[in-house]
Amino acid sequence: MAEPKKRLTSARSGARRSHLAKKAKKLTNCTKCQAVIPSHQVCPKCGFYNGQDVLELERKEKEKAERRKVEEKDHE
Repeated sequence: MAEPKKRLTSARSGARRSHLAKKAKKLTNCTKCQAVIPSHQVCPKCGFYNGQDVLELERKEKEKAERRKVEEKDHE
């Protein structure tokens, strides 16, 4: 097997691993309520993400699924 001719210094090893450090989370303002939230996440205060009310959409999807179940039972 190949062996290194000289020992690597800790500075060189550290420079190689410099991109592995933990980075701070990016915070942005919610466009609806101006609360400070992490990027690419639903706002916990108002429920908006990317200009859409996500919590309202989830509620509508649940209602739609319940209606489908009722319709399937009626067809049987």
